[in-house]
Amino acid sequence: MQVLILNSGLGHRMGVFTSEHPKCMTEIAPTETILSRQLKLIADAGITNIVMTTGYYDVVLAEYCRSLNLPLQFTFVNNPRYAETNYIYSIYCAREYLRDDDIILMHGDLVFESCVFDEVISGPASCMTVSSTLPLPKKDFKAVIHHDRIEKVGIEFFSDALAAQPLYKLNRHDWNVWLDKIVEFCERENVKCYAENALNEVSDQCRIHPLDVKNALCAEIDTPEDLAVVSAKLKEIKNRTVYMCFSTDIIHSGHIAIIRRAEKLGKLIIGVLSDEAIASYKRFPLIPYDERKSVYENISGVYSVVKQNTLSYADNLRTLRPDFVVHGDDWQTSFQKPIRDEVINVLSEYGGRLIEYPYANDEKYHKLDKQFREQLSMPDIRRGRLKKLLAMKGLVTALEAHSGITGLIAEKTMVLQDGKTYQFDAMWVSSLCDSTAKGKPDIELVDMTSRFRTIDDIMEVTTKPIIFDGDTGGLTEHFVYTVRSLERMGVSMIIIEDKTGLKKNSLFGTDVEQTQDSIEAFSAKIAAGKKAQKTMDFMICARIESLILERGMADALERAFAFTKAGADAIMIHSRKKDPAEIFEFVDKFRAEDDVTPIVVVPTSFNTVTEDEFKAHGVNIVIYANQLTRTGFPAMQKAARTILEHHRAKECDDMCMPIKDIITLIPEE
Repeated sequence: MQVLILNSGLGHRMGVFTSEHPKCMTEIAPTETILSRQLKLIADAGITNIVMTTGYYDVVLAEYCRSLNLPLQFTFVNNPRYAETNYIYSIYCAREYLRDDDIILMHGDLVFESCVFDEVISGPASCMTVSSTLPLPKKDFKAVIHHDRIEKVGIEFFSDALAAQPLYKLNRHDWNVWLDKIVEFCERENVKCYAENALNEVSDQCRIHPLDVKNALCAEIDTPEDLAVVSAKLKEIKNRTVYMCFSTDIIHSGHIAIIRRAEKLGKLIIGVLSDEAIASYKRFPLIPYDERKSVYENISGVYSVVKQNTLSYADNLRTLRPDFVVHGDDWQTSFQKPIRDEVINVLSEYGGRLIEYPYANDEKYHKLDKQFREQLSMPDIRRGRLKKLLAMKGLVTALEAHSGITGLIAEKTMVLQDGKTYQFDAMWVSSLCDSTAKGKPDIELVDMTSRFRTIDDIMEVTTKPIIFDGDTGGLTEHFVYTVRSLERMGVSMIIIEDKTGLKKNSLFGTDVEQTQDSIEAFSAKIAAGKKAQKTMDFMICARIESLILERGMADALERAFAFTKAGADAIMIHSRKKDPAEIFEFVDKFRAEDDVTPIVVVPTSFNTVTEDEFKAHGVNIVIYANQLTRTGFPAMQKAARTILEHHRAKECDDMCMPIKDIITLIPEE
């Protein structure tokens, strides 16, 4: 692609402004001329080849262009008949440099915003800038438009027309057709008309579309009055504000590129998502908010940096009221589409505008993201995330996982609601679900070696923290080795219950014989486990069965305080009642004396309680302990029965997840 800039005119109407140099060198700001602004925008767009027609001040103009030290290659073509011809003849003089290439064509006295130029060069089709909001000028160009095509361009057209400016992008075919007609005009000595007169004769052979820039700056400077208007508009542009939001841990060249484009629109304010917002949105941030904020504050062109506490932009937009919001176009159809819709609605409240640039879908960026995911899956990083999430969010949720595929469901399931995203923070590896998946009873029949293989299967394809169901923990001598193994694997927490003997599911309560361990013995087991661990990240949670076994609230609280004193990092209180009253009573009484130790609940029975209600009482971890198992196996059983009943699989199709969706869920590596 080449840029053709027409600078052969005399610019008589500018008076003293053009007494010593061509009009394009007129200052429009203290450090900017019409031409320097054009050339900088061209260079920033990555275009390097400039063909420039010149007239009387050709030497001055060439020296000025080179003095700007921009990464551009210039071909200067002088129009020796500049005083007696129009720019159609200047194009004719440069014709040998302009064949068989896409062309950006502009007049040298044209001033436009960077967003206008970006739109011109980014579209695949040939286009000309027009404005549907500006009144039709009396003496300047208008474009006649039918069926989204420009049919005529000239100063004389007023019907079916919009105000137009001579800023074009022309694909090779359309340009060659027009150029051939320009050559024909000039060789017939028809050299005092506009080049658009030639275009009008071949417009049916060209597909030039109108690009509506509305109120954005795109104007020629023909008089000192025009200069005053444009200079004022540029001052206004510099006082505009632009808002972008980032959640990334690392800044790469794609981010810098979009920041550079955004800063041209005005004062760039960057919103940095909080750690909690990122953790709920996509993945745990490797770099904390304060450090990420500092990085953006030190990027050239960034005016200020603010915190964005949710995925929703609404609060920040209503506070800052930016003129523009800039984002990649990847959220037009992605999970974030409702957020995009909300941004558009909020901007419409005060007249702001959304600008979207093509998403940098470069393979190297995907590799960077993959590297970050790999870091999150590393044992040392994964292990410590549960504690960090507790400190960050106050309440975290965990979903049962008993295989690689259920781990992926826990990892990737996400819901967008009320401008926020919700996902599970961790995974619960339950002995019940692990045993059930293997077709064995939940009596600690599945040994630790087998259960560790389940953890390996899950860890291989996920990154989130794991909470391990350790049943009773077994003998103290065995428990210390379990702690060391889990810690080394990267598990974040083990939960052990204060019972002894052959395991029986707690929800049976007193219907079966269950023996509760003594406070002294269980405290000793906790202390031995804490002594065995090597890091500060690993957590041992004491699960109290007093309410299950109907031993009373006093016994439950006595045990909780004793186990905490023995070194337990968290307390899990369990109940088989549907009414959460005794759970809330325990939590409230425990919190009256201990407001630090995390409390864990498993609301299998008391499942009407919301997470917000739990958090209000002081609960820190909510575990959904068996829902995937309890929904998955009946669905498989129903599918099997349906096939048997109909002697074919057709009736089963509506129950089945498409294979494509399953393949999408499972990572390739």
